[in-house]
Amino acid sequence: MSWREFVRIFDGGDLNNYLNLIFKMDKIIQNTIKFVKEKLEGAEAGHDWFHIERVWKLSRKIAETEPCNLEIVELSALLHDIADPKFHDGDETLALKISREFLEMQNVSEETIQQVLFIIQNISFKNRVKAPKNQPIELKIVQDADRLDAIGAIGIGRTFNFGGFKNNLMYHPDIHPKLNMTKEEYKKSDGTTINHFHEKLLLLKDLMNTQEGKKIAEERHQFMLTFLDQFLKEWNVE
Repeated sequence: MSWREFVRIFDGGDLNNYLNLIFKMDKIIQNTIKFVKEKLEGAEAGHDWFHIERVWKLSRKIAETEPCNLEIVELSALLHDIADPKFHDGDETLALKISREFLEMQNVSEETIQQVLFIIQNISFKNRVKAPKNQPIELKIVQDADRLDAIGAIGIGRTFNFGGFKNNLMYHPDIHPKLNMTKEEYKKSDGTTINHFHEKLLLLKDLMNTQEGKKIAEERHQFMLTFLDQFLKEWNVE
């Protein structure tokens, strides 16, 4: 049960204890925001603080429609990209280490820390094949939010920004998308930016977990299809 739910179901118990719990968790969230902003200062624009902020807000929006532990959702959303492996030589343990050290400094319980680390470890698209079954709703919520930020208008902007960051071609008619890549193939892929839509982004709509995520994804997915049609028309000078 989340700390905010304690207030909603308050039944005449010690109100001061409930309020103290709220203030404590609000303080942890604010400390986490400050920590993430500082840690990601100067990060690539598609994976910077503003990406984290959007995922955090989307996570809270989806959480309103699902029974969940909001504390876990918010902390996981804020810390999920604290050390994205693709910017750290593929190291998938660094984010877990940084997150644990920070949460321990905030005196967060071990149970909460383990749940947050589990989400960080299993949220990514490339790890979906080996992800455990029967995932907790908190993971599903943050995962949907992260995937929603990869599609639609924002997703298009982020994709071309990262493609430029890696100096990838925007498009090449003779380079075709690589579908059903393994995790290692995906990590090493240096295809075109347009191919990335077919290799990942257009797949995300059908990978949404929650009803709210599915609803938001539908509109963003259609926007990408319209964009791709227009891109190819202009590329081919039709």
